[in-house]
Amino acid sequence: MDDLKYGKRNKRGDWAPNDPVETAPLFAFPPKLMAILKWLPHYFFPWNVIFALSAVAYWAWVIPPVETMKTLAIGWALWLYAVNAVCVFLFYGAFELHLYVLKRQENRFKYNGRFPSDQKNNVFWFDRQNVDNMLRTFLSGVTIWTAIEVGMLWAYANGYAPWLTFAENPWTLALVALVVPIIHEFHFFCIHRLIHVPFLYKWVHSVHHNSVNPSPWSSLSMHPVEHFLYLGTAFYHLILPSNPVLMLYQLHYAGFGAIPGHVGFDKVEVGEDKLVDSHSYAHYLHHKYFEVNYGDALIPLDKWFGTWHDGSPEGEARMQERYRRRKEKLAARKARTEVRGAAE
Repeated sequence: MDDLKYGKRNKRGDWAPNDPVETAPLFAFPPKLMAILKWLPHYFFPWNVIFALSAVAYWAWVIPPVETMKTLAIGWALWLYAVNAVCVFLFYGAFELHLYVLKRQENRFKYNGRFPSDQKNNVFWFDRQNVDNMLRTFLSGVTIWTAIEVGMLWAYANGYAPWLTFAENPWTLALVALVVPIIHEFHFFCIHRLIHVPFLYKWVHSVHHNSVNPSPWSSLSMHPVEHFLYLGTAFYHLILPSNPVLMLYQLHYAGFGAIPGHVGFDKVEVGEDKLVDSHSYAHYLHHKYFEVNYGDALIPLDKWFGTWHDGSPEGEARMQERYRRRKEKLAARKARTEVRGAAE
């Protein structure tokens, strides 16, 4: 498939889409009804439906009986860890195998033309990005994911979280299901801005940003503190009238949903003529430039706070202007400090 019909490639082999990234029309004012209706299918398919169905499947076939979950026990916790680890290995691994091991579409639609396996880097364990990313995913990511999952299920089983049934509260739970991605986006933006504070960035978030050229295993390659903050999106359901299935959906949206933003390709080729959009360019630009696109464009928070980069020349100019103003402020602050020091 010819990716140059959809974008352009520079001399280094990096690909970029022709069209700038757009934020979802949900929060546009005045409301744009036709734009929302046109966008709605993308809200559900394919990713949100996949994560919602995975939550239903877990509840039907994986989650222990309520009586079992009333007591914290190593047995059912290890069972959930094993299932989570296998599902992450299969889901993440499918993208890794298709795009990075077999390289079935070579570097078509790949933002960074190079592959992580082509180069060693001593910022990673064993100098290998994939090895580092996989170890962090399973040693810390899946462990903390499971701990939060166990804690939340225990809370539901013991009446510490508001549990509404689908039979008695279908409309309330339907609304909660609809806003699960919005909750995730709000939470992600807030904790993402927090861990870009210099101290937290140096000791916590830099682990994730080591993967400047992200690949599927980069998705949950984080410091344990970031794992807890990121996957802690499930804790909203401790106060939100909800249901364990929707809590699992929230958790899966964070855990499995990290894949699209880190797959490294704009589109995934399925067969000879089918393309699936990853919608990952906004987050790729965050990995590339570090201080833009703290959210994923569902809520235009980056636009509201002045950190939006849509991949266009205008977006680049806005980013550079912001960097220039910040440098001027830092230089002025340094000058004032030096003057005060000389006066003393």
